[in-house]
Amino acid sequence: MFELTMTLIRREIAGRYRGSALGLLWSLLNPLFMLAVYTFVFGVVMKSRWTTPDQQSVAHSTGEYAVILFSGLIVFQFFAEMVSLSPGLIVANANYVKKIVFPIQILPVVSAGAALFHAAVSLLVLLVFAYVVFGNIPRTAVLAPVVFAPLILLVLGIAWILASIGVYFRDMNQIVAPLVTATLFLSPVFFQRAALPAWLQPWLSLNPLAIPVESFRNAVIFGVPPDWAALGYYSLVAIIVVFLGYQFFQKTCRGFSDVL
Repeated sequence: MFELTMTLIRREIAGRYRGSALGLLWSLLNPLFMLAVYTFVFGVVMKSRWTTPDQQSVAHSTGEYAVILFSGLIVFQFFAEMVSLSPGLIVANANYVKKIVFPIQILPVVSAGAALFHAAVSLLVLLVFAYVVFGNIPRTAVLAPVVFAPLILLVLGIAWILASIGVYFRDMNQIVAPLVTATLFLSPVFFQRAALPAWLQPWLSLNPLAIPVESFRNAVIFGVPPDWAALGYYSLVAIIVVFLGYQFFQKTCRGFSDVL
């Protein structure tokens, strides 16, 4: 099954850019374009700035803010790509459902693999920009995969649930789209937790992207180790979600062929 999954991931990545003049280069250009737009709006027009952890009086320049912003967008783009595609995933691959020997439960895993590829490309770009702007890459950047792992599990569990519901309830796509957008602006991608009122800061952790975004940014940009306690609790929740999501998918997939 591993070989099948890897084959489908490579096919998914190649198929997404098949026929385009720039091919895989789009996986690099798309996040850079969005970075330029967000930097202009928030960094130039709204003059948003970021302050270094434990040095709240030190504000970063527009260029530094762009790099910091990009780190948060990498986490969000992985989440958004997975969640947005999940409701229509089984419907778009209905031919696989009718093949008795095909393990349709790997379809969300394939989507996760493709999304991880794009995140990895963006991470390489981020490290280059971080070195140019800040002059160094912190040693804690090696913790990026550790920080990302719980998010992968959480999103995979959500993907199994949404993919299953999307077969029976086709309006799920319309519901998920605005929720993904809301998640972006309610996550600490454009703002810091410290910018919120003190009573509201603990509640931010209920956002599924809050801890991954902050941990990823601190490790890759600021050289600050993740909050291991918070990441541990998040990992526990992620394990529960991925387990329940898989079980839900397995129980509901029996009726897919009748609906499709």
